[in-house]
Amino acid sequence: MFQHGKKLAAIALAGTVAVGSLLSGTSSYSAKQKEPEAKNVIMMVMDGTSAGATTLARWYKGGPLEMDSIVTGGVRTHSAESAITDSAPAATALATGYKSNDKYVGILPDKVNSPGVAPVKKEDMLKPVANVLEGAKVAGKSTGIIATSEIQHATPAGFSAHASHRSNYGDIAEQQFYQGMDVVLGGGKDSLIPGTGRNNRADNENFLGLMQSRGYDFVETRDQLLNSKSKKIWGAFANGAMAYDMDRAKNRPQEPTLAEMTKKAIDTMSQNKKGFFLFVEGSKVDWAAHANDPIGIIGDVLAFDDAVGEALKFAKKDGNTMVIAVSDHGNSGITMGNVNTNTNYPELPVSDYIDPLKKATMTLEGAINEHRKGKSVEEAAKLYGLDNLNDKERQALTASKDLSKTFVELLSARANIGFSTGGHTGEDVFLYSYGPDRPFGLVDNTDIAKAMAKGMKINLDDLNKRMFVDAEAEFTALGATVTIDKSDKANPVLVVERNGKTARFLQNKNLMIHNGKLKELEGVNVYTNNKFYIPRQGVDIFKK
Repeated sequence: MFQHGKKLAAIALAGTVAVGSLLSGTSSYSAKQKEPEAKNVIMMVMDGTSAGATTLARWYKGGPLEMDSIVTGGVRTHSAESAITDSAPAATALATGYKSNDKYVGILPDKVNSPGVAPVKKEDMLKPVANVLEGAKVAGKSTGIIATSEIQHATPAGFSAHASHRSNYGDIAEQQFYQGMDVVLGGGKDSLIPGTGRNNRADNENFLGLMQSRGYDFVETRDQLLNSKSKKIWGAFANGAMAYDMDRAKNRPQEPTLAEMTKKAIDTMSQNKKGFFLFVEGSKVDWAAHANDPIGIIGDVLAFDDAVGEALKFAKKDGNTMVIAVSDHGNSGITMGNVNTNTNYPELPVSDYIDPLKKATMTLEGAINEHRKGKSVEEAAKLYGLDNLNDKERQALTASKDLSKTFVELLSARANIGFSTGGHTGEDVFLYSYGPDRPFGLVDNTDIAKAMAKGMKINLDDLNKRMFVDAEAEFTALGATVTIDKSDKANPVLVVERNGKTARFLQNKNLMIHNGKLKELEGVNVYTNNKFYIPRQGVDIFKK
């Protein structure tokens, strides 16, 4: 699994044996020592963050990052079909151990052409695959997800849902709600309630009205979150995405920081004696990279690093916690150095790159929003660090038909920052890990899921057989009649009938109605590729 890691482990083992032969008097004591276990796992993703982004953030900070102390290797990020992955298949790989296709969340691919990726049987294409969060929940651990984007966005969705397209926020939100997680913190309130917005619920279900019945303390502000004493918390701090960290104090001071959300989740879930699994995403580094905004990138990398600091603080004290921090893929090809530095780069001090960036007090998104609220172009440009404009810069702003594009071009020129694209990139990314059973060496992104599962003593193959069976095949084999009720297009229902007994399985919910009685299942029912997949538990209940 970890080929490079195995070599390092073998060297370490040889060293241990050698020391043991020299200190034979301690050998019996060493043999009796209990090795730490990964009772808790904290999985952290900074979305769309290339090595150039963390390098720039470190220089900007003027000191080492929290992540620097736990660099243990690298991660290959390709999808089943491409050298450059989208966030949805990247999250699927990190959470389930399986490669997938562009836009797919928590399901197997139907197209495999990347070298080294095993083909998928035709009957298994688009089949949901279990993630480590679901495995932790079955094991009795507390579970939670955190994101600064909508909580239904591709990466948190990959750790908590199964859908044929990452934009199916309605399905993803419903599955997340019925997963029964203990802590859910981020944006995305719109997808929990009916309305006329793009991401409001088309099925008119209102999950806010069900929060209390599911045991949640529903919070919407930083103060409400920090003051909550509940063992189950759902925080929706924005209708869509939360603010960039650098803009939060001015625009949305009621929102918590990523570090605050991480600490609160750890404090809440660590009360479970069986342990916990927590997923944390710094979501908007990726968005800033798409916009070629170095300020947004730096600010949110540093905010993510603060959250890593909170995770490490707990893990070092606890001794039984695995922490993994990684990017799901690169983005933008950001570099210190551009075409302006082709010949003079040996002469340029760090200050030539960093000082122009230090002048910015808001991200691109923040500055542009201030312009929309009424500030002049030059006032907004100054917020973005573009002060003392020269004639050429002023002319560029006056002639601009895309102010966002012009802002980033001017600031990047001042700071000698380069971008090769406005999209994702395919380079390997750094692996940061700490604690028992941590992965190390150059690994594939699918190996991360396997390492977390191993640490929590979860067998992913067994978990998949338990959580997702082909319902029609299973029930037909029992002699039952199987139909899909599509009278409510937004909520298809699997109907199973045999010998006067009936079972109804509700899409995206962990619910079945068996002979008129509502029963909760240990996982959600998923409808994909015109098939229902349900927990085996549902089949067992029907048999009785």
